[in-house]
Amino acid sequence: MDITTFNPPVRTLMGPGPSDVYPRILEAMSRPTIGHLDPLFVGLMEEMKALLQYAFQTESALTMPVSAPGSAGMETCFVNLVEPGDKVIVCQNGVFGGRMKENVERCGGIPVMVEDEWGKAVDPQKLEDALKANSDAKIVAFVQAETSTGAQSDVKRLVELSHQYDCLTIVDAVTSLGGTPIKVDEWQIDAIYSGTQKCLSCTPGISPVSFNERTQEKIRDRKTKVQSWFLDLNLVMGYWGSGAKRAYHHTAPVNALYALHEALLILKEEGLENAWKRHQDNHLALRAGLEAMGLTFIVAENDRLPQLNAVSVPDGVDDAEVRSRLLNQYNLEIGAGLGVLAGKVWRIGLMGHASRAENILLCISALEAVLSDMGAPINTGVAVSAMHKALSR
Repeated sequence: MDITTFNPPVRTLMGPGPSDVYPRILEAMSRPTIGHLDPLFVGLMEEMKALLQYAFQTESALTMPVSAPGSAGMETCFVNLVEPGDKVIVCQNGVFGGRMKENVERCGGIPVMVEDEWGKAVDPQKLEDALKANSDAKIVAFVQAETSTGAQSDVKRLVELSHQYDCLTIVDAVTSLGGTPIKVDEWQIDAIYSGTQKCLSCTPGISPVSFNERTQEKIRDRKTKVQSWFLDLNLVMGYWGSGAKRAYHHTAPVNALYALHEALLILKEEGLENAWKRHQDNHLALRAGLEAMGLTFIVAENDRLPQLNAVSVPDGVDDAEVRSRLLNQYNLEIGAGLGVLAGKVWRIGLMGHASRAENILLCISALEAVLSDMGAPINTGVAVSAMHKALSR
């Protein structure tokens, strides 16, 4: 085997993640590495925490990046908050609710499943029925933006219901942070986690999390040890806690954290509300082009996530061949369906730096060209015009 330097092609990433990375972020990663206990790096950590508090819209001091991908952010929430025997209501309307269930079981908890059809938002009435039937439940967990379907659930309403029955909440915001509204303090979210590779348009590998005082109290008062040494917040806060002398816990991924700092700075410069509006406006332009072509969405408009669009594959079209041709002929990546939606949908991401007019134009025109060449039942010659009309509104 002749192994040489790896030089990846320049792709346009419009799948479910990772998304296109801002050039400023790639440049930030190339800066000199310093020690993770260096006083200058400690200063950067404090800035990063403040920027994350802005992104999450919280003042919680326990807001920090976990040194691992979004799945580790999920585990951080569950292993710190779920003890053996705890009953946890898990709302599942796609792949990632299933992963929440797996986390509960591995913590020794008892999952109670509230299931909705894939492509639907979590039904608040179903949650309330489960809360009434399980008065001993301690936690409710759900996904705000289900990446496998593009469905968005009503976080504010689900948290309100959970608190009425004295349950803490764990919210998955992996695909939503920076792309669609999240208001942790206003909505009184107890624990939340995200990832860097979606709407923050950073490189994969870090998971922002935030815990309010209610969850911090539960962590301090645990009767059993957190099952994960690496993710035990009682230990991690010795390194990430404010004001105290930094205690060595693990070697932080210094250059990856440079990248996250830059990504959060870019978000603050744009402004959260502007970022949310950009994602919504670009979704409407993509929708106009796809619908003009004759393609349809699987999620109802009111529940649709602007930054992750699940589109039905036309009858008789080979899903994998379309994605392969887009990748090989146009250097364009879109995502396949997962689970029950495998082979039935494409997942088209408009996240962060990928949420741009030129990306939408490439996606619409390339998809039309490939589908037309394959003889798919679509409308030709109208999609790009419809997209431009939507953008000009």
